[in-house]
Amino acid sequence: MAKQSKTAFVCNECGADFKKWQGQCSECGVWNSLSEFRLGGARTKSGRSDAKGYAGVAGVAEIKSLDDIAVAELPRRRTGIGEFDRVLGGGLVPGSVTLLGGHPGAGKSTLLLQMCCQLAQRHSVLYVSGEESLEQIALRASRLQLQKEGVSMLAETDVDTICATVLEHRYEVVVIDSIQVMSLEELTAAPGSVSQVRESAAAFTRLSKQNQVIVLLVGHITKEGAIAGPKVLEHIIDASLMLEGSADQRFRYLRGYKNRFGAVNELGVFAMMEHGLREVKNPSAIFLTRSEIPAPGTVVSVVWEGTRPLLVEIQALVDQCVFGQPRRVTVGLEQNRLSMLLAVLHRHGGWQVGDQDVFVNVVGGIKVLETSVDLAVLMAVVSSFRDHPIPAGTVIIGEVGLTGEIRPVPNGLARVQEAAKHGLTRMILPRKNLPSEPPNLSAELILVDKLYDVLEVLEF
Repeated sequence: MAKQSKTAFVCNECGADFKKWQGQCSECGVWNSLSEFRLGGARTKSGRSDAKGYAGVAGVAEIKSLDDIAVAELPRRRTGIGEFDRVLGGGLVPGSVTLLGGHPGAGKSTLLLQMCCQLAQRHSVLYVSGEESLEQIALRASRLQLQKEGVSMLAETDVDTICATVLEHRYEVVVIDSIQVMSLEELTAAPGSVSQVRESAAAFTRLSKQNQVIVLLVGHITKEGAIAGPKVLEHIIDASLMLEGSADQRFRYLRGYKNRFGAVNELGVFAMMEHGLREVKNPSAIFLTRSEIPAPGTVVSVVWEGTRPLLVEIQALVDQCVFGQPRRVTVGLEQNRLSMLLAVLHRHGGWQVGDQDVFVNVVGGIKVLETSVDLAVLMAVVSSFRDHPIPAGTVIIGEVGLTGEIRPVPNGLARVQEAAKHGLTRMILPRKNLPSEPPNLSAELILVDKLYDVLEVLEF
């Protein structure tokens, strides 16, 4: 038996590995993103390449038929925080690994500390801190007025020591804050490097899967807004969550980008209060802070986040361009899509804003990732351009195609019902979203097929 030690170079951006270092990653095209990664020693057997030779070294794995595998409902561990459970798909699953990322000051440690104090009333919980002292965490728990009984604390960065402690005391829930400071003794690389982050996450994943331990990892954020570390980290874990919102904002948004046990793109809304993060039961209310007098350039629409509809207010400002190049600025929307919609407005609506500065904002700091607000964005732009407000109580829903048609959106009936629940009485939506049985609503439904139809309805 001979031991072979190998060295690979892994790209920090896409996770691709290479046999030797090179200035540019040939997979993603990023420069200076390769880091050295030392692989563990692998034992090889020479002279035994046939199937019988391998069978003498290791046993043959058991194969099962797909229809013979028993399927049981996944047990869930409720965290006691409703919005957190919603994003997770109903709660934490034993044997799962969840990665929580966010900008500094977003509230990652605060949210997980609140969760630990809730879970400690029913399960054994260990909070591992590699960045803060235990005194700092205890001081934060006292400031937030949390129930500290039952929460075990550990200040450690060695992965082997943490795993041995978890197995010795049989903890059910383990929080690692953060994965970037954890290290394995057999690796010579510094903590936070590609090899340390990758192998540390793999070790915690093995601990979770083999012993049905719930592991939550805290991840740092790069200046580009992505979770630091190799891209392969996202393939190891079961769920990837992002806590959005800066320290100077009151609201925080917890969004799921990957979830093997629930829906992706689920959104949880929290408010940063004096005693920590408090879940917002009715998120639509915070996005509809409209004045009593209708103002030009404001439109209400309904977006679909995960498994529920949310009402949002779209604001637009069209102003005369005083510089050479007209600007297109968006906050909470994709800028390239705004440019495309303005071209459709000119070609199929007859409105030319090519010499105007156009600013579009989604109130409340939420990011809209779907196309159901296309029609609302265009109507807000026209309303601001004409300085003519849209009547109060109007909600506009629909995707706009390049040929000027108004395309249907998913879950149209649920969006209409959510709008009616908040007192909106006039709803403009695609004709193909009309249900077979009209809902029993007091609101007026206006069905449209083309962009020109909407402009006529709103008298633009």
